[in-house]
Amino acid sequence: MSRTRVTAVPPVPNVDRPRSWRMLLTVAVAVLAAILVLTGVPGIPGLGGGAATARLSRVTPSAVAGGAAPQDRGTPAGSKPTGPYAARLPSFPPAPPPQPVTVPAGPSAGWYSRIPTNQPVAFLTIDDGWIKKPEARQLLADAHVPVTLFLTINAIKDNPDYFRNLPPNVVIEAHTISHPNLKGKSYAIQRHEICGSADRLGELYGRRPVLFRPPFGEKDATTLRAVRDCGMKAAFFWKETVDKGKVRYQVGHTVRPGDIILMHFRDRFVDDFTAALKAIHAAGLTPVLLGDYVR
Repeated sequence: MSRTRVTAVPPVPNVDRPRSWRMLLTVAVAVLAAILVLTGVPGIPGLGGGAATARLSRVTPSAVAGGAAPQDRGTPAGSKPTGPYAARLPSFPPAPPPQPVTVPAGPSAGWYSRIPTNQPVAFLTIDDGWIKKPEARQLLADAHVPVTLFLTINAIKDNPDYFRNLPPNVVIEAHTISHPNLKGKSYAIQRHEICGSADRLGELYGRRPVLFRPPFGEKDATTLRAVRDCGMKAAFFWKETVDKGKVRYQVGHTVRPGDIILMHFRDRFVDDFTAALKAIHAAGLTPVLLGDYVR
């Protein structure tokens, strides 16, 4: 009886196995990348975490209000101007770390016409909001400098959306409801104007103001008591004003460290805004945010 030899046949290699593993690995990486992008995890090259974080931060209430937290001021001073007005605007060196003043404790809010500092900084503030030109919003975005707006409720109520979605380096503070001269008024009237304006701005823009400017710079002891009772830290006057493209000084002929500059939303906003920044630049100073220097 003859025996049949059975030759062992080597197993056929699974040529699809490496391809399957590569496909699974590719899918896993894609899923992980999508999760990281959605959660905004920074520091992963090519996955876009930082961009996602920036997109999410722009829809927070403080950013909509123009009242971003101190650590999220948008483009800091030190960046070059951009946009159609860039050629008219000066560039500034980076601002130093803020050295805020501490408002004295007590029943009254602090009162400042300038911030007592030797740092090479100045503060640009813009009042009211009666005139709402598109070029004003353009300049606030193009200049890349911190600006404080003291808005009057009656001035903005016809178009509150004009002051929405401002760049995060622009912060909104309070300036009464109807822009009266508060000096000499009763506590009830002053409290209504001050608290009411802060409450309404908080409702409109998602951040309740912590700073106040009395109309015309007029105040008395009752004003400062009402400011504090309304939950705000300090009230402000100014050292320079700007109108029709000209800077007017209370003292000397230059902006000094710590000075607060006042301008308004007026017809010649472009000229006024440009003149204010050029005066700050000529003095060797950098614009910074008023709220960063008061605690």
